Amino acid sequence: MSTAPRRPFRGRGAPPPGTGYVRRGLAPAPAVPGPADGAKTLRKPVFTTIDQLRPQTHGHTLTARVISARTVLDKPSTHLGRTRVAECLVGDSTGTVLVTARNEQVDLLKPDTTVIFRNAKIDMFKGTMRLAVDKWGRIEVTQPADFKVNQDNNMSLVEYELVDVDEEE
Repeated sequence: MSTAPRRPFRGRGAPPPGTGYVRRGLAPAPAVPGPADGAKTLRKPVFTTIDQLRPQTHGHTLTARVISARTVLDKPSTHLGRTRVAECLVGDSTGTVLVTARNEQVDLLKPDTTVIFRNAKIDMFKGTMRLAVDKWGRIEVTQPADFKVNQDNNMSLVEYELVDVDEEE
């Protein structure tokens, strides 16, 4: 053991010795406007359409009807139970797009059902767009929609290429 005298604990953020500064209490938190009961106010979702989807974007909320569903992978797993992946074609009045559904999402995306995708993102697969919903998003089955699906505009058939753009001086 060391015989040197121990310095008193000054805590984190303590002023250096001999500066003449005295620590004050914490600054009061600014008042946040909101409901009186302390609950957070939620923003209304902004719904988008399929023809407005662009590569590598996220945070989309949209309503679509499931046209078809095709199972791509269905295999048992020792530690996950069962892994399922399906490609589903969904559409609205502006176009269609492929959705990659995983595990429990496969049960929700049955043909002729109308679903709401919340916080969906666009993944790129072999240069084409795929709509996906990860753990931060949600898929909800809803009442049948009254729109006619435009199958002539399949956004997943459009191929994109990632190019580097040199900056001009």
